[in-house]
Amino acid sequence: MVAFLLWCILLILCWPVALLAVVLFPIVWLITLPFRLAGIAVHGVFSLLRAMFLLPVRLLRGPRMV
Repeated sequence: MVAFLLWCILLILCWPVALLAVVLFPIVWLITLPFRLAGIAVHGVFSLLRAMFLLPVRLLRGPRMV
């Protein structure tokens, strides 16, 4: 909602820039999509490696008393 309000203010102040933003936003979103997907995949791999390295420690520590 805040982004829309800021866009409305930009439309009032400088309508060519606001229209350019509307046209370029989907293009930029499509260009950055593979980088976001790669970031999610890399985060998953690092989480898996961390879990694999910490598993022996968690097994040796035994059950937790809550």
